[in-house]
Amino acid sequence: MKFRLSADLEKREKADLLVLPVWEGLKEAAEFGSLKKKLALLLESGDFKGKQGETAAVYWEGEKEPRALLLGLGKTGLLTAESLRRSFAAAVGWAQRKKIKRAHFLFPKTKLEREAAVRGFFEGIFLSNYAFSELKSASLKDDPVVLLEWAGLIGLGKQDEPLLETLQIIGEGVFFARDLVNGNADDVTPKMLVDTAKKLAAASKKLKVTLFDKKRLEEEKMGLILAVNRGSDHDPYLIQLAYQGNPGSKDHVVLVGKGITYDTGGLSLKPTDGMLTMKCDMSGAAAVLGAVQVAEALGLKINVTAVAPVTENCIDGRAFKPGDVYRAYNGKTVEIKNTDGEGRLILADAMSYAVQHLKPTCIVDIATLTGSIVVALGEEMSGLFSEDESLAKQLLKAAQETSETLWRMPLNADYRESLKSDIADLVNTTPGRDGGAIKAALFLKEFVQETPWAHIDAAGPCFLTKPKDYNPTKATGYGVRLFVEFLQQRASS
Repeated sequence: MKFRLSADLEKREKADLLVLPVWEGLKEAAEFGSLKKKLALLLESGDFKGKQGETAAVYWEGEKEPRALLLGLGKTGLLTAESLRRSFAAAVGWAQRKKIKRAHFLFPKTKLEREAAVRGFFEGIFLSNYAFSELKSASLKDDPVVLLEWAGLIGLGKQDEPLLETLQIIGEGVFFARDLVNGNADDVTPKMLVDTAKKLAAASKKLKVTLFDKKRLEEEKMGLILAVNRGSDHDPYLIQLAYQGNPGSKDHVVLVGKGITYDTGGLSLKPTDGMLTMKCDMSGAAAVLGAVQVAEALGLKINVTAVAPVTENCIDGRAFKPGDVYRAYNGKTVEIKNTDGEGRLILADAMSYAVQHLKPTCIVDIATLTGSIVVALGEEMSGLFSEDESLAKQLLKAAQETSETLWRMPLNADYRESLKSDIADLVNTTPGRDGGAIKAALFLKEFVQETPWAHIDAAGPCFLTKPKDYNPTKATGYGVRLFVEFLQQRASS
């Protein structure tokens, strides 16, 4: 989508649609200049209330576009960057349904800090202008997907260009993650993610990729990744994508993302309905690769490495078995109580390796890890587990800025008792769902030693039950904006 900035509503160029934001309860629109009279009847009638995301079309003659769309912003005192995102996403959704390619959007006058207002306005437009239609065919003939090709941003000027360029790069990173998560599991295989990381590194001299294939994983004795992989026809890998944006600094952030490209549950087989969304189980890997790509594109003054253990969790005669014991990279042994607790296993080996060889200042992992966290928090937010106050505060601040919401969860030490095994050092899961997300986090804690660490269980917001607001497909790209904001703040501190 191309953008044109314009300071004057009256001097706008021709387009297919003009989007005019309206506050809830507004009865007249003096700020719309010469358009005031044409909008007066609708506003005075009370048929359009101006509630957040509400839309009403006005068709007219003699203007530079055949129609305008009144867009509700809600009450002035409740406006936030997030409510702006959601409102302008509603306008873009309306435009897409009408197959509109060129639209003007009027930037609203608000009491919000300028950067926050511009951010909400732009991201609402950009992030919602996305579709994943690669897997459609005949249906496109009757209902083609049409995205906005051009947007006029009225009320923004040259002073806003640096921020807009940054937001566009971040948005493209979100689309990168969405595309990976939306793809078929038969296409987005461990090898495909390896090839993707190679392409990212080939496109920039500042990105370095290091790959461990199955043979190297065997040499390194990453027994948990190898155990999970046993039932798959696709070889496992450990992907490392590094960006060194501040060579003089010892600060090194390691982002670890779960990369199960398809999860059947293994021999502890999921029910059919439980498998329908399991191509999304590599959302964590997509997010960390996307975040490092964006960090490089923005030239952030920070050193960051994405680490993604990638494999399928499938079934054949060699699949790893409940009741058996497997040895992790750090030497600890794990009794498998449930093969559907595979994500924590591959993360354990990846984080153990990072601690021992990458000299991280901190480790943050992200994973679609447990159904328990969705029961606790729903689809709108992720659980944050960390005993490091500084790291937790940084992540919570980034979550507040991006509205990629985190909720701080406890790491109750008493629950560690349930991870004990009679025949090994640990069990990977415990019976029942009580405290399941907490116990999974406590399991991961066994593999980070003294390194400052945070765990994000993002099983809810990475892949929605149905599209919502500026997430027009089930895959949201969650984590990319959160991590980039976290890295930006850390780089500037």
